[in-house]
Amino acid sequence: MSFDRHLAEIAREYPLWTIWRSDAGRWWATRHRPLNVAQRDAGCAMTIDADDPDGLRDQLRDQERWAREHGSPAPP
Repeated sequence: MSFDRHLAEIAREYPLWTIWRSDAGRWWATRHRPLNVAQRDAGCAMTIDADDPDGLRDQLRDQERWAREHGSPAPP
């Protein structure tokens, strides 16, 4: 599967994040909304990166769960 297709799929799965692949080949995601103090203290990050699309999905899943557990507002 092409990296463009991976990008599109991940972006659809996680619409509250901007997803991209760097020139160095790393996969990145950054949140559209700021974190609250409890979320930051719980280990949530504004920007994450991974070696591959599956690794990024794993991190996104964890980040979304932690944010929900620590007061993430519901998506619009």
